[in-house]
Formats: sequence, structure tokens, C-alpha cells
Amino acid sequence: MPLLENGQIVEDGWTLVQDDQALPDGDILVPLARLSEGLGRNGKGRLGVALKPDERVEELKEALPRIDLVSLTFPIFRDGRAFTQARSLREHLHFAGSVRVTGHFLPDQYEFLLRCGVSQLVIPEGSDPAVWQKAHERITVAYQPSVLNERPEGFAFRRFLSP
Repeated sequence: MPLLENGQIVEDGWTLVQDDQALPDGDILVPLARLSEGLGRNGKGRLGVALKPDERVEELKEALPRIDLVSLTFPIFRDGRAFTQARSLREHLHFAGSVRVTGHFLPDQYEFLLRCGVSQLVIPEGSDPAVWQKAHERITVAYQPSVLNERPEGFAFRRFLSP
């Protein structure tokens, strides 16, 4: 599946390691249950972790300085837990690496994913990147603060004075 980053399709150099596979050299993405095993392979490539929707990002707190990528999953587009996980990684745990999403999400959710701290999206095979870019450019004003550190506009930040 194509990997979208900064509005462009990029090469995905990460290997997703399944539960029963040996850990190869190179950049690997392991399930949370295999994180300690991945951390033990010093100097053999970058390490990423794949979180399931029901796994807490706080479990990564001690390991985050040694992790380059966290992958989050949307089991269905209506399941918003990955939004919360991404925002928690950025705001509460101050994760500076890449945050990737996989699974079932829509182009209409692209801008919201970026505002929550997602930097990479694994989009469906055959998707037109222009559709995703158009979805990103469609929303030009934000009322809520985000991890992007832009200044929200609108009434939410106006000061109301009593008469």
C-alpha cells in the first residue's frame, strides 16, 4: 500500500514483523508485545512499534527515546481511538518521531489526522494522492488548537467583555 507523507507518495523502508517471525536487520515495525525484543537488537536498524487501538500509548513512555516510528490502526473509519493515541504521543509524551496510521480512514479525515500529530498515512492501493491533497487544502480555518502550533481563529479565542 502507498505511504503518504507531506502530501507525497514516499517509499516505505519499514518491515512489519509478525508475532511469529524472527526479527530481521534493518528498519522494523514490531507489535507492542515484542517491543523489548526489538529494543534488544542494538545497532541493527531503526525501531518502530505498531499499536492496536486498545493499547495505551503510555506503555511506550520509557522506550520512546529509542523508537523512530509509532504506527496506529483504524479498524473502521468510525473508530477514533487512533486520533487520541496520536495526540497523546505528541502532547503528553512529546514524541518527535514519525506517527503513522493504517487501516480504514477517509480523505476527509486527513487534515484532522495531521492536526493530531500524524505524519504518515498508509493509503489504499490505487488511491490518487491528489484526492488526499485536495482534502488537506479544503480546510483552511481551525477553531481548536492542535499539535501543529498554529493559531486557531474564531470566537473560541475572542475575549468577551461583560457590559
